[in-house]
Amino acid sequence: MLLVVDIGNTNITLGVYEKDNLLGSFRMTTKTPRTSDEYGLFIISWLKNRGIETEMIKDTIISSVVPTIMYSFNNGIKKYMKKEPIIVGPGIKTGISVNTEAPKDVGADRIVDLAGAFYTYGGPTLVIDFGTATTYDVVTDKATFEVGVTSPGIKISANALWQKAAKLPEVEIKKPDSILARNTITSMQAGLVYGYIGQVEYIVKKIKEELAMEMKVIATGGLARIIVDETDAIDIYDPDLTFKGLKIIYEKNLKK
Repeated sequence: MLLVVDIGNTNITLGVYEKDNLLGSFRMTTKTPRTSDEYGLFIISWLKNRGIETEMIKDTIISSVVPTIMYSFNNGIKKYMKKEPIIVGPGIKTGISVNTEAPKDVGADRIVDLAGAFYTYGGPTLVIDFGTATTYDVVTDKATFEVGVTSPGIKISANALWQKAAKLPEVEIKKPDSILARNTITSMQAGLVYGYIGQVEYIVKKIKEELAMEMKVIATGGLARIIVDETDAIDIYDPDLTFKGLKIIYEKNLKK
């Protein structure tokens, strides 16, 4: 079995593969400070809840954009799983060529998503990851990443709205029945969700126009479902795309 881990700015998501089958996934918050013991015990507890003993995990692969927790997290894996995790980063084969102006600045999560998209669905493909930030990344039919767009995530936009406007309350992020809102809460929900749908559709349209090519559009990420159901700009919703990418990268780095 393979333990795959994606450490993002908001959540840490974990999944377990048995061959090509994803047996389950688990999510914990990133911003809560934890020791290596806490991380290790969290993971062991979750695995046991799924009927998986730690000895059944052959390897672990991690993608992270939060370097400040990596020391504790890695030590938790080493101490409780008795494994040296593979970290997606320099020296790791990903199957994706990065041809941007500053390749070293590209987050591991973006490369992992592109690997999952390209080797699952082919290219050219536009991957939209609805996370803390929303990223729009294009992988060509030659498995090359050349262009990407980064925008504030829908939750960041929502937080800015009620934190910077004293009289606006914190609201659930969901689409109201109509954009013609008649109270403060639904007016905020309409602005957030319909406004974000418009952003997604326009960015997708402009990327296709400026590249002068058609491409599959794949969405992933924790907040994707809110948008995916409301637009025809997205072709495929794959909530497990990052896990697939991690598994693909792991297999590319197996010693022959």
